[in-house]
Amino acid sequence: MRNLLLIAAMLSFAGCMEVEQASTPERQAGQTVKRDTNPWSNEPLAAGPKWNKGDRTSWEEQIKKRQLAQHEHRRIYQ
Repeated sequence: MRNLLLIAAMLSFAGCMEVEQASTPERQAGQTVKRDTNPWSNEPLAAGPKWNKGDRTSWEEQIKKRQLAQHEHRRIYQ
């Protein structure tokens, strides 16, 4: 029984050890970061809501419709 408690104590203390962390090499700006595109310039998903690619107003209208569908009172009482 004593050996079992000793082993359990050793395992619990082993979990408290700090693991040495290796630093990553310095990254040059512009080499690893890619710029995002505008969300309305992407193709809509096949199963998702539709908008015209490159048309900001149609994308914003689709977002507004989605937000209204998530409103609890409008969703329940319609």
